[in-house]
Parts: sequence; C-alpha cells; structure tokens
Amino acid sequence: MSDHNIESRINGAVYKKTVPARRTLADFLRQDCNLTGTHIGCEHGVCGACTVIVDGVAVRSCLMLAVQADGADVRTVEGVASQDGTLHRVQQVLHEEHGLQCGFCTPGFVMTLVSLVERGDNVSEEEMKAALSGHICRCTGYQGILRAVKKLATQNTTAKA
Repeated sequence: MSDHNIESRINGAVYKKTVPARRTLADFLRQDCNLTGTHIGCEHGVCGACTVIVDGVAVRSCLMLAVQADGADVRTVEGVASQDGTLHRVQQVLHEEHGLQCGFCTPGFVMTLVSLVERGDNVSEEEMKAALSGHICRCTGYQGILRAVKKLATQNTTAKA
C-alpha cells in the first residue's frame, strides 16, 4: 500500500502528515492528529458519530479517506467552542435541554447541527430533524435532542427577523 503526503487545515491549524492511501479521515484525525473527539461507531456511515465538517459540509469521516482531505478545511468537535472555552450555541442548547447523556454520539450531532446553523440560512426545525435522522443515539430517547433542535430553530428565526 502506498503512502501519501497530505496537508489539511484542521480547526485552524495546518497538519502535514504522511498517511497510508486507505486511512480513513476518522482514523487520521484520531491517530495522526490526536483529535479524539471524533468518535467511530459503525464504520459504515450509519450512526453519525464520526461526523465532521469538511469545507463547510457535514461528512461521515469513516467513509472519507484522509487523502481526500488533502488541501481541505476540516473542523472537528474540538474546534467548535471558542478559544476561551465558551460553548458554541449548539453545544449550549444541547446542554440546556439535556440533549446528551453518555456523550458517544454527541460530537456527530453537534457537528451536523453546527454545519446547519452556520450556513446562514433560516434552517427550519424540520430541516434539522431531517439532517439528524441519520444519527443514532442509544441513551437519550431523543427528547432532549429534539427540544434542542426546536430551540435552535426558534433562535434562527428570531435572529433573521
């Protein structure tokens, strides 16, 4: 198997690494960059735990190869809160509405919601729910997550008015 040199901007920092051709973006982030907030669940793109933002789009990092991120701007859950530790509004609302429990699936939910609310559009509650339909949480029963989605959608509408 061949190795490839890649360079990506991850959470604002440039990472230059040599990786095997078949290394997934998820494994690259966790093993080569020591960014372990991206969780690997199913390794089939079904659970959503490995979701990150690549060039502004939420993607399943278990389905993307690291070499495909060469030259890309990647954002992981470690890059969501402010430098001073202030939570992103998505993180804050999930916290307020108890939309997390064990935390395993949380990074994927956060990254999908961040990609939507930072789009600049007036993202509806239904659009957020549809985007999250590909995520699996085995702890919360989704009620807190759905309350958080409703609150985020209300904030989006209020901010645009």
